[in-house]
Amino acid sequence: MSRRMLPILVVTAGLSSLASASAQGRQGRQAQLPEGNGKAQVEAACSKCHGVDRVTSNGDTREGWAALIASMVTLPKQEAEVITEYLGKNFPTSPKPPAVIVPGPVTVSIKEWVVPSLGSRPHDPLATRDGAIWWTGMWANVVGRLDPKTGQMKEYPLKTPKSGPHGLTADKDGNIWYTGNTASLVGKLDPKTGAITEYKMPDPAARDPHTPIFDRKGNLWFTLQGANMVGRIIPSTGEVKVVSAPSPRTNPYGMVTDSKDTPWFVQFNVNKIASIDPVTMAITEHTLPNAETRPRRLAISSDDVIWYADYSRGYLGRFDTKTGKTTEYPSPSGPRSQPYGIAVTSDDIVWYSESAVSPNTLVRFDPKTEKFQTWPIPSGGGVVRNMMKTVDGKNLVMACSGVNRVAFVEVGIRTSR
Repeated sequence: MSRRMLPILVVTAGLSSLASASAQGRQGRQAQLPEGNGKAQVEAACSKCHGVDRVTSNGDTREGWAALIASMVTLPKQEAEVITEYLGKNFPTSPKPPAVIVPGPVTVSIKEWVVPSLGSRPHDPLATRDGAIWWTGMWANVVGRLDPKTGQMKEYPLKTPKSGPHGLTADKDGNIWYTGNTASLVGKLDPKTGAITEYKMPDPAARDPHTPIFDRKGNLWFTLQGANMVGRIIPSTGEVKVVSAPSPRTNPYGMVTDSKDTPWFVQFNVNKIASIDPVTMAITEHTLPNAETRPRRLAISSDDVIWYADYSRGYLGRFDTKTGKTTEYPSPSGPRSQPYGIAVTSDDIVWYSESAVSPNTLVRFDPKTEKFQTWPIPSGGGVVRNMMKTVDGKNLVMACSGVNRVAFVEVGIRTSR
């Protein structure tokens, strides 16, 4: 159950995120709210940013709705109470798998900050060399920066309205690059001046830019989920090139590069992982053993082993890029846990989040011992869609989408356990 939200760091639990599935899309008509006191207020407050189908497709406790509303929009106290009462009565909580907390030998400290634009749905985090934490405010059309030492935040409005900023990365000069998911572009932000350079897609079919990553030569690679494509930008020339995956409708998603600068990505709509020839951009697909596997995010360890989050089956997967061997480990909270954001720290420990349990968890997996340890996300998480290691490789940053937060995870020392 959630606690009441505070304007600074908050410790809450079990918040439901707004689901992306649309009732309107499923039924072919606009979702309808039931009659009752508060209906008009919900329509007025919620439909400013999204359809009411995003309300009707969810459920929560009264306290959970109160916290979620507070993370989305600022309302007078009396109006917020009317809306909360209406939502709690008409859209009660639906059961979620409880988080399974596994004790272990490592301590962590998780600190969270509410981002300035309410309802921005922070999607991806980014840790930069200066110690800052960046995030994409997908629904607010901003890219944000946090100084964890002072708590100071700044948001940069983007050039094109409704860009839908999604993934984040940084180049060697400190420029911040983002994928404009909705506007079908890739953007570069100069933090010193606020100037934005946009790279439009060369093909009208190249929609839904998703995850960006730089190789060692300074070329930017990115996936295009809805287009079933992968793209490359050469910043020195401005050249943008996209290619299609061999199999149809694979939904290219998370992306990494290996020690030889070969990009790898997961294909979320099928049970495949793919590699890209960095010169020819030819794509080679590798089929994972279980037909039901749906890898969503991935990370890579120093031995060029890919670790992937199997969203559909509740597994952590290991794929050896040299041999093609695959090993799978059941996630602690079970088959409905929906592993999502994932990262590997410099000591080759695998970290990821279970996004469908209440509350979301931070999971640690030691490949040497093959043992798990888990912690609850203080705010409940609201679906941790992505995480990444800090520049020194020791700690983590996370984006907690549904609760409008970004987080810093400090990994502590190993205990004697």
